[in-house]
Amino acid sequence: MQLLKRPRRLRSSAVLRAMVRETALETGNLILPLFVSEKIATRAAVASMPGVYQWSEGDIVSEAASAHAAGIPAVLLFGIPREKDERASQAYAEDGVVQRTVRALKKACPDLLVITDVCLCEFMSHGHCGITHFENGEAHVENDASVELIVRTDVSHAAAGADMVAPSDMMDGRVSAIRMGLDAAGFERVVIMSYAAKFASAHYGPFRDAAESAPQAGDRRTYQMDAANGREALREVALDIEEGADLVMVKPGLPYLDILWRVKEKFGLPTAVYNVSGEYAMVKAAAQAGWLDEKATVLEQMTAFKRAGADLIITYWAKQVAGWLA
Repeated sequence: MQLLKRPRRLRSSAVLRAMVRETALETGNLILPLFVSEKIATRAAVASMPGVYQWSEGDIVSEAASAHAAGIPAVLLFGIPREKDERASQAYAEDGVVQRTVRALKKACPDLLVITDVCLCEFMSHGHCGITHFENGEAHVENDASVELIVRTDVSHAAAGADMVAPSDMMDGRVSAIRMGLDAAGFERVVIMSYAAKFASAHYGPFRDAAESAPQAGDRRTYQMDAANGREALREVALDIEEGADLVMVKPGLPYLDILWRVKEKFGLPTAVYNVSGEYAMVKAAAQAGWLDEKATVLEQMTAFKRAGADLIITYWAKQVAGWLA
């Protein structure tokens, strides 16, 4: 008689399932994105992202401290200035909204890891990620001139006390330029987490509401990656590692789990994934309609990110997940 294989034996009780579980999701894997605006006096709800807020400079410290007390080790900071221009001058202003907020966070929570998103789109009057001109309806960012401004921004964040900078602009050569700029300014200990494979995605819409960064004309397809290209993503990641990135990121998350897996398998570098606003908004809407169990769905998705190779998960659910895991 042929022996019957019974994998189900190891699923027969909660104790056994926990003992043989291959993937462990922990609070220490989570990074909470936060939006700080100098245009508001108190927190303002983001309509397309239920439960997410723009925070005033007075409120954001308590929100970050609350996340840290829940066990979340890091926040990713986005800034919304009162005024914008075509040189993104508030991005690298010594007393800009991000710089002020970094100083306040590090003073109040010195053990909290403060990561700053470094892009110019929130600070540009036209909403693109660098100095831009338009041809035949398409936006073309001037790469090298924009990189100069991005480096200035990174150095200003480091000077304010940022522990890690996260360039998200997808300009060529910006990681090496940032590394040289930070080192020359005496910030050789500041970590670079590169948005190495950032795709031109339909899943960013709610974020652009939160960050007030929607392009005023054209789109970002001339500099963010084509969603169809996997091999190109690996080339982009390889370049950023060669240029000195300490960590790499794949963005978005759920539609690009294959890319996340390939990046981790090929390079082995600490790897982050961004569970983006559209992914968040879809689950929130389905949960509010009673079509999905929010907790079960989110924990399943977070586990999928870990299983696919993510060491770090940037998610708007970070505080809720920390509570569920506790």
